[in-house]
Amino acid sequence: MPIVVDIDVMLARRKMSVGDLAERVGITPANLAVLKNGRAKAVRFATLAALCEVLKCQPGDLLRWESEDAAGG
Repeated sequence: MPIVVDIDVMLARRKMSVGDLAERVGITPANLAVLKNGRAKAVRFATLAALCEVLKCQPGDLLRWESEDAAGG
């Protein structure tokens, strides 16, 4: 999929665990893992806004587009 999720990068930069982020955002660790691993088909703007608020970042810090060619697809 051409959309790449970089939540793990921001977690490392903020020295925060997946469980802590999930709790602070108000979603389950399992749902955060689905999003973090790029398996989600959609993300609510409210969830994206909460992630950005907690991680003190912009949506572009969490999501980026890669062409199919660059992704090896």
